[in-house]
Amino acid sequence: MPTHYIGTMNPRVPFALAAALLASVTWGLAQQLEDTFYIPLDDPAIQYGQRPVDDPVARLEQRLESGQVKLEVASNGLGYLPSVLKLLGISPDSQALVFSKTSTQVENIGPRTPRAIYFNDDVMVGFVRNSDVLELASLDPKQGVQLYVLVKAAEPAFAPSQGCLRCHQGAVTMGIPGLVVSSVHPVSQSRQEHGNAFMTDHRTPLSARWGGWYVTGTTGSQTHLGNNTNLVDPVRSGGPSSQPTQNLTSLTEMFDTSKYLEPTSDIVALMTLEHQVRITNLMIRIGWDARIGMPADKLNPEIEEMLKYMLFADEEPLKAPVKGVSTFMETFPQRGPRDPQGRSLRDFDLKTRLFRYPLSYMVYSAAFDGLPDKVRERVYQRLYEVLTGKDTSKTFAGLSPESRGAILEILRATKPNLPADWRL
Repeated sequence: MPTHYIGTMNPRVPFALAAALLASVTWGLAQQLEDTFYIPLDDPAIQYGQRPVDDPVARLEQRLESGQVKLEVASNGLGYLPSVLKLLGISPDSQALVFSKTSTQVENIGPRTPRAIYFNDDVMVGFVRNSDVLELASLDPKQGVQLYVLVKAAEPAFAPSQGCLRCHQGAVTMGIPGLVVSSVHPVSQSRQEHGNAFMTDHRTPLSARWGGWYVTGTTGSQTHLGNNTNLVDPVRSGGPSSQPTQNLTSLTEMFDTSKYLEPTSDIVALMTLEHQVRITNLMIRIGWDARIGMPADKLNPEIEEMLKYMLFADEEPLKAPVKGVSTFMETFPQRGPRDPQGRSLRDFDLKTRLFRYPLSYMVYSAAFDGLPDKVRERVYQRLYEVLTGKDTSKTFAGLSPESRGAILEILRATKPNLPADWRL
């Protein structure tokens, strides 16, 4: 079973205490990148916050400054949100709603006013009702996650937000500025212990996911922690909910959904976001380790960790079909690319696992292509060994010959600049 770190994402808790909690308590095995040392942001090979960046938000800011585009203010209390999503190519149906107090805007977040998260492959946008600030996390292929705020003003501009590093750089982000998705868990029955927040991803059982989040969609007999509005504060979270929380297809009884772009917090979007967060952090951390000169005997185990995650080797299997209620299940796969047989790494399974072809679609991302050459070459080498069946280790035993062959064919048809031996 994979490691999941317990701690608090509440900004009222001192960062040193949070880091200590995160580093000291594990669920399952250790020996993961979350265990390792921080990389100093001012390391000469990194210089985070000092070097020029080329991420989607930075490029959008350049277009705003040049007058090529303009942000429009919506008249329904959504501010710049619809305009920003459109210009960044983010679909509103990616909306995920979180009501736990895990943001610097805790005063405006609650069960009646959840925070909305929207995302695509390289940008996340956070929206809070009754706030003049949008929060953004944008992925630079080399410098990693860049954190911005957009304040409603006569001449809006995206500004770097170093304050966000309180929660976005820590053990759970592998010691680099990264992305975070956590699940608030309730206090014990005796109510003598604090609640806590777990980082979650595709390795996490559904029963431990989405505490502090709204979840629309069905999971059959499988249960999760979503829709329990007692789970608000990671430090003082409550116990079981007296209201129905499972298999909800509408949130209208919870809050006024008309004040948001979508009436949903789609379960399939949430599962996709969780997967994407960790693979993004893995790619950036391993890229940074290579840039600071980590030797191959240290770097290769990290690459194996990423390879295992990319191939969903330790994915928690679904025990019943999962179905969302928004258009995300249709629009996400449409972003392709597809091979001549119409297959895509974005195709969902949702019966026994998340994706039909278990290799992360983030293999197409700028972050993957931006990995240092020696890392990317090693990943390609190991991928080829696994997909062609040369690797017969137990780690990838759950990957059937049919899945290996299909993934190999999809990559050969859709991934530019593959190594020459992949074409043989």
